[in-house]
Amino acid sequence: MTLREGSVWRERCVLAWVLYDWANSAFALVVMTSFVPVLLAGYWNDGAPSSVGTFRLGLANGIASLLVAIGMPLLGALADRSGRRQAWLLWITGIGVALTAALALAGPGQWPVALTLYVLGSIAFAACNALYDSLLVDVAQPGDYDRVSAAGYGFGYLGSALLFTVLVVVAARPALAGLGDTNAALRGAFVVVAGWWLLFSVPLATWVHDDPAREGGPGALVAGFGQILRTLREARRRPVLFRFLLAYWLYIDGVYTIIKMAVDYGLALGLSSQQLLQAILLTNFVAFPAALAFGRLAAVIGVRAGIGAGLAVYIAATLAAPFVATTGGFYALALAVGLVQGGVQSLSRSLFARLVPAGQSGEYFGFYNMLGKFAAIIGPVLAGTATLVTGSQRLGILSVLVLFVAGAGLLSGVRVPRADENA
Repeated sequence: MTLREGSVWRERCVLAWVLYDWANSAFALVVMTSFVPVLLAGYWNDGAPSSVGTFRLGLANGIASLLVAIGMPLLGALADRSGRRQAWLLWITGIGVALTAALALAGPGQWPVALTLYVLGSIAFAACNALYDSLLVDVAQPGDYDRVSAAGYGFGYLGSALLFTVLVVVAARPALAGLGDTNAALRGAFVVVAGWWLLFSVPLATWVHDDPAREGGPGALVAGFGQILRTLREARRRPVLFRFLLAYWLYIDGVYTIIKMAVDYGLALGLSSQQLLQAILLTNFVAFPAALAFGRLAAVIGVRAGIGAGLAVYIAATLAAPFVATTGGFYALALAVGLVQGGVQSLSRSLFARLVPAGQSGEYFGFYNMLGKFAAIIGPVLAGTATLVTGSQRLGILSVLVLFVAGAGLLSGVRVPRADENA
């Protein structure tokens, strides 16, 4: 029986696809957002000032994002032309799993080893996400895209939060797992995440297969670059759409920078690793229901105003961050970010859908996703460099304000079309 035969088989493939999001979302939350910044500031640090550590983390995130942005369109084109996207996904998953587990081997003061593994692991994670997204058209019927996509997002969010909760408890009480201290628990978490990622990838490896009809021929690199250039030229002939893409590129860079640099900033303020991990847990538990609430808010005030409201919260939080001096203040910032983080991302996607020319959604969303990959290049490097130059993480995080303000300013000039007209 092929992938496109039988409703029972198809639902099994949908479940396998959803479980892959459950599998790899743990890398984003545990590794990227939480444990790597904590260990980089302490266990992996070679005695350098905290401002230098912030610069190193920002530079690593920027390099990873740049390499991902350059490579993902080419990877997608190659995978499409070969007709072996599932096989490529599984191979790169194996690489990502190995790199994640290897982070546990980086010893005290070995920040170059840790950051090299982290950058390579982040690239593998992003490559897996790109290939995973492309399999949606094979596991679901067009009328089910929204339902299946939402299920993947929801289960990924839930799975990573549940695993993160367990790992935070173990980090707080390492003796429960027979570990000597918190650093051992944090390093052991990388092995757990690797195992989690591998285990829940098995259903996709077993049940989901590429559609042979999608196999293609050579010329993928030329085709990939050619498609990007054609879409960019077309977008520039649509001023409203092009303005939104510029706005999105700026403000989503700020959003991703806050996600990736928040823990490092909290450590610089003197918060303990346990307090920071609890704050991240709070952010992730409130973000999902808040994203749903933003959908209702947009129905009342409009999608552009909904995004603007979220960006206003980000601007206020960024302005307030340098003055935070207590654990409670940091928790308040975490709560504020959690309330708008998912909303800004989800409403941006729905606004872009309104601006895309009829019949060209696949082409334009491919470009939109590529643009998202370019995000978190400017922000982390900007924050890291500002911190290194000024010697203050407070001024470093304040530099991200320019991304939110510029993005919000451009967004204010975007006219949202009516349902019966194109952008």
